Amino acid sequence: MLGIVVVFLLSWLILWLISKEHITVLGIQPTKRRLKGFFIGLIFMALFCTINLLGQSYFKDIGYVRNPDYGIWESINGIWWAFKAALLEELIFRGALLYLLIKRLGVNWACIISASAFGIYHWFSYQMFGSGLIPMAYVFLLTGAGGWMFAYAFAKTKSLYTPLGLHFGWIVISIVVFSAGPLGNSLFVPDGEGVDLGGWEQLSFFILQTLVVPGIVTWYLIKNTRKTKLEFPNPPE
Repeated sequence: MLGIVVVFLLSWLILWLISKEHITVLGIQPTKRRLKGFFIGLIFMALFCTINLLGQSYFKDIGYVRNPDYGIWESINGIWWAFKAALLEELIFRGALLYLLIKRLGVNWACIISASAFGIYHWFSYQMFGSGLIPMAYVFLLTGAGGWMFAYAFAKTKSLYTPLGLHFGWIVISIVVFSAGPLGNSLFVPDGEGVDLGGWEQLSFFILQTLVVPGIVTWYLIKNTRKTKLEFPNPPE
């Protein structure tokens, strides 16, 4: 929690020093529209993550079994951890720095830079160095696609709520429900050794995560924000 407070205060300071604006320009004040965006993003990404992980488990020939040691308090702690993790990364990658980049470079270039930084960041968080060029490129494209989706959601809604919902929806299902993360065994755990994905199966899930889902989110945002005039203002001459 301390990290979130520190990043929040640093973001406020950066915004004030560079553009004389308050932290509220990041759209942190709750409104009906913003809360709706949060929950739509949360539900959509939770459903996609569930389909994605169950689909992969089918082709890997593994199942999931209920973890009897994971009760209500463990679930609450896991959900809280996932929310804090998503919020921290959103403040860093889709907060003040992205806001300033959008004002100076425009939405597309700013989102590309943010997505690239998000992909590179996961080389460190996943400890990818030394694993080879192909695995590093694979992780960069997967996480970078997610980074684009979150960044574009921030740019089009002018708020952190929708990207936070998307991000939180993904990690709460993958980490808290299906034990695919740093918290270890959670609500459901894999049952069986299984086999590695390969060929068209791996390619299909890769395309699903890097093109299909980010494409759907991008299309939805364009369609539903086109007439709301929520674009960031151009930088002053």
